[in-house]
Amino acid sequence: MRQPDFSVFPALTTSRFVLRKLSLDDAAVIYQLRSDIEVARLTGKKPFTSLDEAFTYINRIENLINANECIFWGIAYQDTEALIGAICLWNFDLPEETVEVGYELLPQFQNKGIMAEVLSCVVAYGFDTMGAKAIMAFPSSENPGSVKLLEKKGFKQAPDHYKHTHADVAGMLTYILSAPT
Repeated sequence: MRQPDFSVFPALTTSRFVLRKLSLDDAAVIYQLRSDIEVARLTGKKPFTSLDEAFTYINRIENLINANECIFWGIAYQDTEALIGAICLWNFDLPEETVEVGYELLPQFQNKGIMAEVLSCVVAYGFDTMGAKAIMAFPSSENPGSVKLLEKKGFKQAPDHYKHTHADVAGMLTYILSAPT
C-alpha cells in the first residue's frame, strides 16, 4: 500500500452521486448524522449535542485529510450540493496494507441502494489508487442493514483476532474484503 497523498482532494463520482470534500456549509447535516442517539449507540460514539460540534468535526476531518491520515467524502446527488451522507477510508495500516471503511446516511436516504453504489466506488479507490490489500469494516451486530450491505459487496466476517478501534463496543463485528487477485 502506498503512503496516501490527499494534497489534491480525490473527488469521485458514480452514476448518480458525487463524493466531494466537506465544507462548513455541511455542518447542519453532519450534526443530523452525528446527533442521532441510535446511530451513536450502534457505533460506540457519543452523540453530538450542538451544531458547534459539527463545525469542530468538519475542521478535524480537514486536518486529518491534510495530514494524509484519512479521506472523507460527503455524498451528494450529482444535480445538487446537498449532503445526504458520508463515507471514509481511515485507520490506514501501511505495513499490513489495510484500511477501514466507515459510512453513514441520513435515515430518509437509507435502503435505496445509495450506499451500495457509493461503497463500490470507494472500495475501488482503496484497492486501485491506494493499493490496499484489504478493506475492513466494523458494523454493529444490531445493524442488519449494514451487515447485509457488506455481505452483498463481498465482505466476509473476519477471524476473531481482528480488533476494532472501539473494541469496547458490544456487538461490533469485523468484516474484511480482500483485494481482487
